[in-house]
Amino acid sequence: MDFLLSGVMAITPAQIVMYLIGGLLIYLAIVKDFEPALLMPMGFGAILVNLPLSGAIDQVMEGIGETHGIIQWLFETTIEASEALPILLFIGIGAMIDFGPLLSNPKMMIFGAAAQFGIFFTVALACLFGFDLKDAASIGIIGAADGPTAIMVSQIFRSKYMGAIAVAAYSYMALVPIVQPAAIKLVTTKKERMIRMPYNPKSVSKTTRILFPVIVTLVAGLVAPMSVALVGFLMFGNLLRECGCLDSLSKTAQNEFANIITLLLGITISFSMRAEQFVTWETLLIMVLGLVAFVMDSVGGVLVAKVMNLFVKEKVNPMVGAAGISAFPMSARVIQKMAVAEDPENHLLMQAVGANVSGQIGSVIAGGVILNLIPMFIK
Repeated sequence: MDFLLSGVMAITPAQIVMYLIGGLLIYLAIVKDFEPALLMPMGFGAILVNLPLSGAIDQVMEGIGETHGIIQWLFETTIEASEALPILLFIGIGAMIDFGPLLSNPKMMIFGAAAQFGIFFTVALACLFGFDLKDAASIGIIGAADGPTAIMVSQIFRSKYMGAIAVAAYSYMALVPIVQPAAIKLVTTKKERMIRMPYNPKSVSKTTRILFPVIVTLVAGLVAPMSVALVGFLMFGNLLRECGCLDSLSKTAQNEFANIITLLLGITISFSMRAEQFVTWETLLIMVLGLVAFVMDSVGGVLVAKVMNLFVKEKVNPMVGAAGISAFPMSARVIQKMAVAEDPENHLLMQAVGANVSGQIGSVIAGGVILNLIPMFIK
């Protein structure tokens, strides 16, 4: 009883805040169905690592010596030392993606690039708020709407805000259906949202599908060498899907493999959500800056589409530009839902999917560009 009482007395107000945050993440995952595969493990992990003298993290116990906690061991082995989990997850993501809609309409690739604007905008904004350049770059990458990329960039730069960045990245990914429509309506008119885009798909040969991941890897490696791990594993997963002779491996990568990595990643990243690191004013500011990055990414894609419409005969619905973020396939579905709400006969799903899968490539290349550029400015 005395031991129980001493444990209760050791709880700090900051740890209580983390229990509430963990509970909120679990609630959003289970009740609201917001990215449950990641928010639920992260929420439960946040509670585990904030229990007094938690056995989930390393401790030095009197009369026993040092004991090693499983979550800290996972973090140090698979994220801090090697970035293994975020990178391995891209194999499964790549195996899930069908690049056919993009290959049949390559101009959608423009939006995958344009919708990364918020990343670089927020890097500059975070610097103005006093974050050093490495932390600012890690915060900006939240705008990629790509959790694994955000975790990897913040880990490589050794950002002390990794937990807040991971929570922000996955939270805003989950909130795409709420945040993105508001951002789009801010910069479009009803007439623009009603623009129809006839879909005339071109057949994509198997050879093209196989060559695409190889060529993208080569180009990305030459343009942004630091992106090779991210882009390469993404494209390797896609090659498993498209080669036609490794169906069992492709299905495993899409299901069991991706699920295991997602599960481990969610609970492992909670190590960086310990109260002393997480409950700060900087965390609140990071959540705000992450929202800015996410909104500006969507706005960037929309504005580029509007500029294109000044020069092309066949008009582009600006909403498709917003689908260039990496939140696949959620963003494409949001665009389709908005289009039908404005005009029940306007179907933009395939165009939005093309932009959306392009955004998946764009986000990892943007992460590589950040990793290449920031050290140059620091020197």
